[in-house]
Amino acid sequence: MNKKVMYIPLDERPCNYIYPKMIMDISDIEMIEPPLDILGNKKSAADVDKLKDWIINNINDVSHLVVSVDMLLYGGIVPSRLHKMTFDECIKRLELIKELKTMNRNLRVYGFNLIMRSPSYNSSDEEPDYYEDYGEKIFQYGVLSDKLELNVAADEDISEYNKIKNQIPMDVLNDFLNRRRVNHLINLKVVDLVKEGIIDFLIIPMDDCSKYGFSARERRKVMKYISDLDLTDRIYSYPGADEVGCTLMARVFNELKDRKPTVFIRYSSEIGSTLIPRYEDRSLNETVKYHIISAGGVIIDSSSDADFILMVNPPSEFTLKLSESWDSILSKIDIIDPERNLNEFVEAINYYISKGKLCSVADVAMPNGSDNQLMQLIKKYNLLKKLLSYGGWNTSSNTLGTVTSHSMISSYYISKNIFSQDQLIASEKFLYLRYLEDWGYQHFVRSSVTDLLGTYGLNYFTLKDKGKLIADIVKKKLFEFSEKNLNDFHYNFDVYMPWNRMFEVGIKIGG
Repeated sequence: MNKKVMYIPLDERPCNYIYPKMIMDISDIEMIEPPLDILGNKKSAADVDKLKDWIINNINDVSHLVVSVDMLLYGGIVPSRLHKMTFDECIKRLELIKELKTMNRNLRVYGFNLIMRSPSYNSSDEEPDYYEDYGEKIFQYGVLSDKLELNVAADEDISEYNKIKNQIPMDVLNDFLNRRRVNHLINLKVVDLVKEGIIDFLIIPMDDCSKYGFSARERRKVMKYISDLDLTDRIYSYPGADEVGCTLMARVFNELKDRKPTVFIRYSSEIGSTLIPRYEDRSLNETVKYHIISAGGVIIDSSSDADFILMVNPPSEFTLKLSESWDSILSKIDIIDPERNLNEFVEAINYYISKGKLCSVADVAMPNGSDNQLMQLIKKYNLLKKLLSYGGWNTSSNTLGTVTSHSMISSYYISKNIFSQDQLIASEKFLYLRYLEDWGYQHFVRSSVTDLLGTYGLNYFTLKDKGKLIADIVKKKLFEFSEKNLNDFHYNFDVYMPWNRMFEVGIKIGG
């Protein structure tokens, strides 16, 4: 069996381009991906023709292809929200997947294609320019029109719908809806490829979604189509986006190893597990199930029989009530909620590890950063280096996907007692990266550096020509954070700002 996998990422950011590679570096399976310089930059689409050539030139000796359809068709996640392509133009590009199956008849294809998001706020940072002025209204229009379609709209909803519809210029609404229509029709055609046996397994993630709205309505239609074709066992749809590359790489790994990892789930708050995380459409405990099975695992009821224990720190009523201004408040607040018990949670982690069990932590109490109360307890119990994996970045699903994938691959080698020193280092580097980025940068450093930007004539969304200067400041602060909190890890690192803004950071872990 050929143990070489081709990966076509959602875009060029570290979460999509580097995380899957770091996780697969833990394994003995080779992963190849396109050169970074053809993958575009934020709103600039990838060179799809060069990407096609690269894929064709490298497809013959791989066993699996993990492919982002958004990259293949539109040139990335942000271009998928901006393109002016017709349905026929998209279909022409989609034909490549069929061609690849002809070129490599043993190829197995795992695909993912997003349901396009509609953020609830005004910002054109990753959306069309008009979203700066009309983003919130477009989102509200989607929610209200969905409620009307479902006959669950209250009288005030109907009144608000008519009001908002008249506040959005017709050309703006038409542009947005036409793009959604094309993307939705493409999702249906990708489902057809599963029916035809061209795509072997498909995830249709819902990017930044909510209970009602454009995404929810399109998902219902897609899932009805999937059900009618009897494909519900081969196509999953749930909240997520930037973690799916990692999830599908773990699924490939488990298939190549003929393995179904067993996972025991435990929460720091039982009520918290039933809450709907911000930017998602369903309770956390239901989403967790999808992350496990999408990566090829199964949830079991016994911690003693599990390959690893997934300890989940869920959101609370308190965190869900906070504003979305995470960067300004994250490092200044503690979560005060009697319906969670971090002391018992960390005691349990310590107990499991003392009994030789592998424990991972999915820290999803709030989006875009670690729960500092939890991290301080984990540090106090001297557990930071003993965890199998950790995550606390961006959305709940982003974190769940990377934690699950990392855990499944590392636990395989540990359970068979064949974890080499190089593999141990590769796993530890990804763990260290998560602490630096999720706890260090997202919880502390990002807000403190953002406060300095005005001094340089910069703002959160653009660092202009001073990206290197800001990266150096971030690196200095992260080094201080690491010296104080992560001194059991002995790796060098460098820092860059991938999209020349403050939201995400690029951290290269060295020796």
